[in-house]
Amino acid sequence: MLSTLTKTFGAAVSKQQAVRQLSSGLVGGATRAKHTVPDLDYDYNELEPVISAKIMQLHHDKHHAAYVAGLNAAEEKLAEAQHRNDLAGQVALQPLINFHGGGHVNHSIFWKNLIGEKNGGGQLHASPIKTAIEEQYGSLEALSKLVNAKTAGIFGSGWGWVT
Repeated sequence: MLSTLTKTFGAAVSKQQAVRQLSSGLVGGATRAKHTVPDLDYDYNELEPVISAKIMQLHHDKHHAAYVAGLNAAEEKLAEAQHRNDLAGQVALQPLINFHGGGHVNHSIFWKNLIGEKNGGGQLHASPIKTAIEEQYGSLEALSKLVNAKTAGIFGSGWGWVT
């Protein structure tokens, strides 16, 4: 693969330079794309009265945006550490990247899973998932209580995945 890279980047570029360019996201002079907060598919007020428009806007525009800003900053520092061949610096940045990257991914999924009552949200409609929840947990309310109890003590309380 490295020989292909050196051919791609030209004879003047060493294998080490090609690896640095790839690992830092700077291939062919391009820069690494910045992460962004995704647009919502609905208005902030669509989830009222369950979630207020003010809370939705704060959570989307400030909270999620902070994760994105932190992830972008951490990735810039990572690219610099990679460019300097600073392995200790790269390793030290992993928890920050995991934290902000995880927050960004979780929120991006979260926004796609919300739907207002006027569009059928807030109800568990007849479906294979409803059947599975009722068979395994008895009801959606019982599952909610279980998830809340299990995730209350986890960092980033409230985030949990049912598998």
